[in-house]
Amino acid sequence: MTIQIGQPLPDFEIAVIDDGADIQRTTTAPLFSGRNAVLFGVPGAFTPTCSGRHLPGYVKHFDDFKARGVDVYCMAVNDAFVMKAWALSQNVPAGLKLLADGNGGFTRALGLEMDGSAYGMGMRSRRFALYAENGVVKQLHIESPGELRVSTAEAMLSAIP
Repeated sequence: MTIQIGQPLPDFEIAVIDDGADIQRTTTAPLFSGRNAVLFGVPGAFTPTCSGRHLPGYVKHFDDFKARGVDVYCMAVNDAFVMKAWALSQNVPAGLKLLADGNGGFTRALGLEMDGSAYGMGMRSRRFALYAENGVVKQLHIESPGELRVSTAEAMLSAIP
């Protein structure tokens, strides 16, 4: 079942990449506790839409989120080494954290998985963005297959208070 507005984000082990630095392992609870945050999910690092439009929008508008006191996290069902290489290739600024959900456990806990087997990708994350306050979902925007509208940085900046 897909996570709903008003529910807390599940606490799950995850790998975090920040500023292209070493890979840190933690759980999601301390990442979202006591802060306002946008978490956006992409089907895969280095894929055309994710690399050409989705992540670049958040890189471009990262300072706008910071000015509002909102942390930004990008998640994909990829291993931490792929996510680290993607962060470096996309010039992801320090503070915009990439979350490597290598086995898809956090994605499944959110109920936001999709079957990308037809494209040789296996289980992946649906394209989405959510806004959470103190780890509780306040907004959830899930894209229809093949679209990039409601989860963009611009859409989230317009939607959050």
